[in-house]
Amino acid sequence: MDVLTDNFALYGKGFLGTVELTFFSSLLALLLGFLMASFRVAPIGSFRVFGTVWVTVLRNTPLTLLFFAVLLGLPRFGLVLPFPVFAVLALGCYTSAFICEALRAGINTVPKGQGEAARSLGMSFGQTLGAVVLPQAFRSVIPPIGSTLIALAKNSAIAGAFSVTELLGTYKTLSELGYSIIWTFVWIAVGYLIITLSISALFAVLEKRWGVAR
Repeated sequence: MDVLTDNFALYGKGFLGTVELTFFSSLLALLLGFLMASFRVAPIGSFRVFGTVWVTVLRNTPLTLLFFAVLLGLPRFGLVLPFPVFAVLALGCYTSAFICEALRAGINTVPKGQGEAARSLGMSFGQTLGAVVLPQAFRSVIPPIGSTLIALAKNSAIAGAFSVTELLGTYKTLSELGYSIIWTFVWIAVGYLIITLSISALFAVLEKRWGVAR
């Protein structure tokens, strides 16, 4: 317990850093994932191509490499932002590819006849997607989206290697202070467990309320 009690402020700072990274990256991932899923089922060919390229590139790029590209590459083109913002961009964009595919799988479960009926009533593609298709698709993709965001929370540990304050990075300071590496990582693991179980509980509530009965 000494590792935790003696360094509670340090652990707390790292814990809050991971929570913030997870929260803002999740918002960006959900927004981009929804947009890319819309592109992938859009009637416009160029949108479908863009969505496919986005998903293919990001799903097949190691997250560490994406961090290097964003945190070290973008400043070379004149885009200078705080490192936490770059970390949110890297995590959010990477995770959006998986959110997109989860949503697209849900969209494919909605009978085509419903979309055709909506279009026959004069609804545009956007109206059909937003009012008819996505509400039904969302019900079936709550569990995979929850799992994806849990993975995002754990992936945020990579940000510590790029001078971003997060939970895993606390081990460096504690190791230098001579604390037991085993107990240092035990309390780090407890912190991640709190975050992931919170996300799991949230999506369990969403699934219970809106999920498809099985």
